[in-house]
Amino acid sequence: MTSDDFEVLVAGGGIGGLTAGLFAVRSGRRTGLLLGDDIGGGHLLSVGRIEDFPGFPEGVPGFDLCPMLQEQAQDAGVEFVTSTLKGLESAEKASEGASGGGWTATTGDGEVRAGAVIVATGSALRELGVPGESRLRGHGVSDCATCDGPLHRGKTVAVVGGGDSALLEALELTNHVGKVLLLNRGESLDGQQTYVSRVLEHASIEVRHSTVVEEVLGDTVVSGVRVKDTGSGETTDEEVTGIFVYVGLRPRTEVLRDWLTLDGDDRVPTDGSMRTALPGVFAAGDIRTDSASQAITAAGDGATAALAAHRYLADPGRAWPVPPTLRGASA
Repeated sequence: MTSDDFEVLVAGGGIGGLTAGLFAVRSGRRTGLLLGDDIGGGHLLSVGRIEDFPGFPEGVPGFDLCPMLQEQAQDAGVEFVTSTLKGLESAEKASEGASGGGWTATTGDGEVRAGAVIVATGSALRELGVPGESRLRGHGVSDCATCDGPLHRGKTVAVVGGGDSALLEALELTNHVGKVLLLNRGESLDGQQTYVSRVLEHASIEVRHSTVVEEVLGDTVVSGVRVKDTGSGETTDEEVTGIFVYVGLRPRTEVLRDWLTLDGDDRVPTDGSMRTALPGVFAAGDIRTDSASQAITAAGDGATAALAAHRYLADPGRAWPVPPTLRGASA
């Protein structure tokens, strides 16, 4: 690519990134979007039904919603690049004598220049970090009920977690399996009350609170899980053919670690316009501090960041406000 590629560069092809790209290009800015590992929408693609996204009263599968949004952004004029953001550097530092400010993004396919950058790299599902989990991934360890639920038809499987994702996927699995053992380390479920009620009332779901997984059992495929009751300390082995893990999200902010001071959860502090402590760099979606980690809030963040980037490019000389809560690392 040339040295002046885009006015706005978006990193991340999930709901937040796709919405940012759509609003940036509709504002008249030449916009590029690095899809990275989120081709088609990221991990929402594996969600069988998103029930709380406005406009879909019956819910919408993630594998329908995400491609629709990508097609909408592409039709509007967003230029997609199937590469991943690897690093950021101020344009002046990257190229001596460069003018106009901006940023140079290092990608898997070379460098891309942009006046403003919106980072919406999203999150990845956290792992349990117990013996057997990595070894048996793809052989009974999964994070996609829609994909792998049919492989366990009539069997017993375990779901680990107590939030929205765990509850939704447990409900999805009941369409295929004989029984779902929902293992929750807390004393109560902390997802939306709508999902909690449906899970507790479902005859095929057994909920066990104060329970943690200590090991995934099996030689070549999952045959069970070793669990511990955190109250009594008692350890038991449960026979299951699969384990579906939903124990939270890990923000994918590694690329910003050298440029920004992240919060205690490795998320990016921003102001209400999604501005970071770096002039011309915005953060949207799951990676920002206090994100609700919902599809609809990621979309709102993306739109807000794109409009703020448009205003910034119209007057880049204007002072970049840095509230006390936004602290930039020394570069």
